[in-house]
Amino acid sequence: MRCLTHPLRALFVVLLLAAAARAAEPRLNFLWLLAEDTGPSAYSCYGEQKAAATPVIDQLAREGVRYNRFYTTAPVCSPSRSGFNTGMYATTIGAHNHRTPAPPALPAGVRPLNDWLEDAGYYTANIRQLPAELGFRGQGKVDWNFRTERAPFPNDKWDELKSHQPFYAQINFQETHRNFQGAKATDPATVVLPPYYPDHPVVRADYAAYLDAAKNLDIKVAKILALLERDGLADNTVVIFMGDNGEAHVRGKQFCYEEGLRVPMIVRWPKKVPAPAHYRAGSTDDRLLEAIDIAPTLLSFAGVPLPEKMQGKPFLGPAVGAPKTYVFGARDRCDETAMRLRTVRDARYRYIRTFTPEVPFFAPNAYKSKQYPAWDLMQQLAKEDKLTPIQAFLAAPTQPAEQLFDLVEDPHEIRNLTTSTKPEHVAALQRLRGELESWIVRTDDQGRFPEKLSPADADAAVRNQAAKKKKKA
Repeated sequence: MRCLTHPLRALFVVLLLAAAARAAEPRLNFLWLLAEDTGPSAYSCYGEQKAAATPVIDQLAREGVRYNRFYTTAPVCSPSRSGFNTGMYATTIGAHNHRTPAPPALPAGVRPLNDWLEDAGYYTANIRQLPAELGFRGQGKVDWNFRTERAPFPNDKWDELKSHQPFYAQINFQETHRNFQGAKATDPATVVLPPYYPDHPVVRADYAAYLDAAKNLDIKVAKILALLERDGLADNTVVIFMGDNGEAHVRGKQFCYEEGLRVPMIVRWPKKVPAPAHYRAGSTDDRLLEAIDIAPTLLSFAGVPLPEKMQGKPFLGPAVGAPKTYVFGARDRCDETAMRLRTVRDARYRYIRTFTPEVPFFAPNAYKSKQYPAWDLMQQLAKEDKLTPIQAFLAAPTQPAEQLFDLVEDPHEIRNLTTSTKPEHVAALQRLRGELESWIVRTDDQGRFPEKLSPADADAAVRNQAAKKKKKA
């Protein structure tokens, strides 16, 4: 074999040096900041609620990308978390009912994100222990409706991250979950209420407390980001801020309207690392995205081949495909309330199918009756005929089997268009109905099959979860 000529030798050396330099570069860390039960309106960067004031999260959005149409695939925590931590629809993996007493094993080929990353050399942690000077702890919430082969997140100490890179860490914040945690700062009179809520002092005070909780969360996020800088981790750590499901208000959490499924989502890429495709710092992104898309996105950044069964799709980097035309959501049993809803939305319309129309919106739910001041109030006001027709709709004895909303003309989803004769509405109803029916079959929606769970089992599940929370606290 003839020796390489001088120019070829030089090129060969350059390529070797470049490869060595790439190998020496630190791998990306991932820090996922998860807020509970919160919608975009609580954060002033979204501009949807004038009483919101979250300057730190606003700054995070200015430094990163703010996603305007980002949706969880379930409107309550345990199926939503089961979904976005696996990159799968909870309905596909049998994790769709809210807190199942005997959770199923995951199907073959499906694993939590932390397992895939651990196998790729990542240190994984669900942070509870933070430096004492911060004055608070991470919640450490997992709340998955499935069994795992090994204990999830074996680590929980912030101070171990610096010496264990690359890492994938979650920090869970409870502030915007009921009971709301935050000092009173918002004047209830400044709150802008949507038309489906009565303008009542109790409702105003409750929504103001929710915004105060978001302000408290903002303060804690500031301290976490400062820690990241202090420990020299900001230069190679991707920061994700997101809600685990929609806001904890009467028509939000546990229901398939925008308020139950749409959540805040911000990604900040480290400044000293070349940004991936489809990312531009300081911008907003209006693509339709689902929370199950986060897992494959992070795996692609970590150099992990995407699992064959994973249903989510990367939304950043070279593996991004065509934009999604539709996003889907599902609600099944929540606590003791058995109700089955499915929904799909596109760029303009949301379609909701209620498979249990005989179950009223205000079906008995002990948790909501205790925790949501407006829950019992609205039912009482309905009996006294003190609600507007838009508000009284929620107090009806049954639910519509189908609902269709034009989100451009009707962002609050108060005009059901299923009986409209306008050609564009008729066409949208037929198209979205067909898309939802196809999705149910294509994704093997396990909600088609009755849950083998007695009311006593459901009550026990609620009590067991409460006991676990009390023990952790």
